[in-house]
Amino acid sequence: MVVNIDHKPILSKRERILLHVSGLDELFHEGIPVGHSVLVEGGPGSGKTLLCLQVAYEHAKRGKKVLIMSFEEPEEQLREHMAVFGWDTEPLEKKGVLKIKRFSALDISRSVEALLSEAKKELLIDIQPVLIPKDFTPDLVIVDSISAISSAFSGEESRFRIYMEQFFRYMERERASSLLIREVANPTHTGGAYVEHGEAISFLSDGIIVLYNVLYDGGRRGRAVEVLKMRGDDIKRGIYEGEIRRGKGWIVSKKLLSGKQTLT
Repeated sequence: MVVNIDHKPILSKRERILLHVSGLDELFHEGIPVGHSVLVEGGPGSGKTLLCLQVAYEHAKRGKKVLIMSFEEPEEQLREHMAVFGWDTEPLEKKGVLKIKRFSALDISRSVEALLSEAKKELLIDIQPVLIPKDFTPDLVIVDSISAISSAFSGEESRFRIYMEQFFRYMERERASSLLIREVANPTHTGGAYVEHGEAISFLSDGIIVLYNVLYDGGRRGRAVEVLKMRGDDIKRGIYEGEIRRGKGWIVSKKLLSGKQTLT
């Protein structure tokens, strides 16, 4: 069991993982339960992809098998992003602990429809062929992004929900944890009304990490992080200051966000 902060132990003895991001793991009592699927959401430029690439690199560096599923950027572009921060993917890919692969969201939506047709619209379908390469069994999966997948299911919200339900079940069954990037136009958990597209993926997911762009009075911009939800773990509630440093990546402060500001 991993204990990072001085809280009373919780009842669950389930195996857990850390994210290995400075300051972020301190927002959890023990870590993310293995097999959990966690949303990483925020607006444009909030650092979602970078955070997930950082987690991917740190896990692969420690010998865990990591799959980065990209539905937007090509593989080489993701490698270049990581190289800017000193995260050399080549030795990890050669070692076989890191796989970066671009997928087509439209191909997945068509495959799901075909599988549903074969199963006579039942939910018990085998999503292995449209999820994970057969020659790779990951401990951690990064999905960038479920917003792209949702768009491919446009007009078929029920199909998208079925796919995501099966994805979550598959991850838990295979004991693979996952971080799923979701783009949101505005902060959705700060008190305003919000109608979610994709039929309540927030409720289906095991956890939510929210990244904020912060605009302070006077024009200064900053960043902030909130662990909004994590099933099976006690979390430190609040919005904490954060920053991205070249050569290091995300660093989360122990300071709660304060002062006059707007979250965007």
